[in-house]
Amino acid sequence: MRFYWFLLIAFICPLIVSAQTGTITGKVVRADSKSPVANASVFLNNATYGTSTAEDGTFTLAGVKPGQYQLVVTGVSIEEYSTTVLVGREPAKLSIEVNQKVLMLREVVISSSADWKKNYELFRKEFVGDTENGKECKVTNPHILNIIYHRGKQQLEASGDEFLVVENLALGYRTKFLLKSFLYDAIEHTISYSGSALFENLPGSAAQKKLWKQKREQAYYGSAQHFYRSLYKGKLKEEGFEAHDFTRLINPERPEEAVLVQKMKKYRDGPRDSAMRYYNLSKMTKWYRENLAKLPYQEFEILRKTPQDGIYALTFPHFLYVVYTKREETTEFKDVYHPLDMPNYETSIMTKYSGYVAFDMNGIVVSSPSPLYEGSWSKAKLGDLLPVDYEPGD
Repeated sequence: MRFYWFLLIAFICPLIVSAQTGTITGKVVRADSKSPVANASVFLNNATYGTSTAEDGTFTLAGVKPGQYQLVVTGVSIEEYSTTVLVGREPAKLSIEVNQKVLMLREVVISSSADWKKNYELFRKEFVGDTENGKECKVTNPHILNIIYHRGKQQLEASGDEFLVVENLALGYRTKFLLKSFLYDAIEHTISYSGSALFENLPGSAAQKKLWKQKREQAYYGSAQHFYRSLYKGKLKEEGFEAHDFTRLINPERPEEAVLVQKMKKYRDGPRDSAMRYYNLSKMTKWYRENLAKLPYQEFEILRKTPQDGIYALTFPHFLYVVYTKREETTEFKDVYHPLDMPNYETSIMTKYSGYVAFDMNGIVVSSPSPLYEGSWSKAKLGDLLPVDYEPGD
């Protein structure tokens, strides 16, 4: 199964913030009246830094680690505001103007409680995840979600006007996720979503914190975030990664996924020969003529600097085949090629949708759309997600 995850990230001229003080201050006012906005949420997206504006609209984010972040301002009566912040050499004082939120009527969908529960369980599986960590996540306010299932298209949509609060009892985080949009396509087996998140550390005993630390490190090592950080630091081999050139062609004998789903549904009740034919076709691999370059890339062959400080570009001609040699894979992926002479290491295949993949010093992709991950990296969902400012040992 392949999962296509992407976040919509605004590209706005970055503001430079001091790495030494790590402090961002600012004031939030209304664009029309210039009056201060109190109690607005101000946070760095997918990080652990967040606060609220005071009565005079001011805020402070202190102790921020170096790197690029998306600063988000949101509130009940204001339109969401975001800008890119690069923690670097100089302190920053931001003047932020926000617009009043225009209330829009939502599509009203009436469904039974059984249907809602079924749709929610599907959403939870595909957004939070059903990995070991995902199963230990508790969604505290699921009913803030607006969930619609389109049976004809076999697509699940979800969104929310409030923060979806998820307590990750495996990693020790409370994640507040403002979900703008979510779409799961059951035919293509793809997921796309957009939104912003704030991570908060859960309170716990010394023993719990020790266990959370171990679990966080397990989630980090071998992850896409770990790979990107190792790449720009020139430490792929040292950190256990190999990146290979990979080519493949679509199998012409296997029909498109939508056709297979349609035919299997049509012949579900007979005739049996037709049903078995399309069932067997669905079990065929999507790819053929797969070729893996034996020698891995050196960092300088695929890494480029960009004019933007702290932003790097990953480029490769075909597909990128990434192997993490410090851990074996426990999941079988039908469409992920694996040479017979290679140990059963965790393996991921990356597909890019433009000439390069842009990422920052935190190891987070900042280009849109994000690359497609297959294999080991495709398993990671909200339940396995770490803040962008996470460092092993934290």
